[in-house]
Amino acid sequence: MLLCLFAAGPGPDSPGTMFMFWNLENFFDYRDSGQGGSDAEFSSMGERHWTKTKFYRKCLAAAKTILWISDTYGDLPDVVGVAEVENSFVVGRLVNTDVLKKHGYGFIHYDSPDRRGIDVALLYRKEVFDTLESRPFRIDARGPDGKELNTRDILMVKLRRKDSGDTLVAFVNHHPSKYRGGSTEWRREAAVERLRSLADSLHSCGIRNIVAMGDFNDTPDNQLFRRLTENGCLHLMEPAAGKGTIRFNGKWEMIDLFFVSEGIMDRNPVMVIPNPPFLTARDPAHSGDKPLRTYSGPRYNGGVSDHRPVLLMLD
Repeated sequence: MLLCLFAAGPGPDSPGTMFMFWNLENFFDYRDSGQGGSDAEFSSMGERHWTKTKFYRKCLAAAKTILWISDTYGDLPDVVGVAEVENSFVVGRLVNTDVLKKHGYGFIHYDSPDRRGIDVALLYRKEVFDTLESRPFRIDARGPDGKELNTRDILMVKLRRKDSGDTLVAFVNHHPSKYRGGSTEWRREAAVERLRSLADSLHSCGIRNIVAMGDFNDTPDNQLFRRLTENGCLHLMEPAAGKGTIRFNGKWEMIDLFFVSEGIMDRNPVMVIPNPPFLTARDPAHSGDKPLRTYSGPRYNGGVSDHRPVLLMLD
């Protein structure tokens, strides 16, 4: 199998590494490229009036958040997984903002078959890591109605630290949502099974350093994650700080998760949910704060996302 072409590389001896994941919520560019309804909706002439100015404002706010992470936790994230980005143009504009350009982030993105045209991507610090391999993996499944599941690919990237030669494999996930009602559990079951199969294949080849991050659209108590943690090689990380990543009806829920392999567990991983104050607003319907979204319905709010970012820090 292709995964076994990856050499396991040295053990986990590298200096501390920080991972970040963030669902950037409908991060489309401002052009209508004729790629579907969402592409048209999020364009300068579309229903959302998603202009170039608004687009670059969101780029800057997302970049500012990464710098806030550095100021608060002592360093920039070395690896950043993102979800709900439309294309390489969007990711390229983010890493080339005036705020981030000098910090030398590279990125990897592939177009997926998602019906809304949103994908996942991975950013990495080029002074810290070399990329050895990358590949998107489709989630091949059909529903009870026989229709093919068109959703985001699982992105796999193999990285090697320049200072130590330590290698690791990162998976970026955005599993199918519960939107549209009806029975949707089978979609997330298919995604979890695909991830389990990929991780187990790597583990059988002797690769011990695996980080799977993403928006899994289910909370950690869901039984389907036992396929990863009990029958697979991955361990679920519980946040040491923070209540959740999204807020629904006044309650925080944890759907943005990290799963790690045994080699990563040896490096004392700690997961936290940072709370940059400029990413939140008062919740008018419930007490407390909630993430400041870019839009609330048709109304433009100027925020970044309905998700908080999550961090994983290794010794």
